[in-house]
Amino acid sequence: MTVTIYGIRACDTMKKAFTWLDEKGIAYQFHDYKKSGVDARQVAHWIQVWGWEKVINRRGTTWRKLPEAQRDAMDATSAVDAAVANTSLLKRPLVEISGTPILLGFDPELWAATL
Repeated sequence: MTVTIYGIRACDTMKKAFTWLDEKGIAYQFHDYKKSGVDARQVAHWIQVWGWEKVINRRGTTWRKLPEAQRDAMDATSAVDAAVANTSLLKRPLVEISGTPILLGFDPELWAATL
């Protein structure tokens, strides 16, 4: 079982997730969106699983900085393009096990039940 956690290292929520994983002794690989980017096919798959409204972080400053017309017209296809162009739009953390997306966001109770 390979656990991969996607996100941005400096994010406070990511730091909580790393601490939780370390405390539980769960080995993981970290994929840093900022350093490594993200593949459009992968983002499209995540959006297919959860919907663009959950995969795209609409609470952050990156979302608010998008032009209003772009935000209003956002759909699954444009969300993929926007996320690939600006990885800060992706909700974090996102966890995959052996390539299957299983967790989006950090919820210690849900993580404990799932991992």
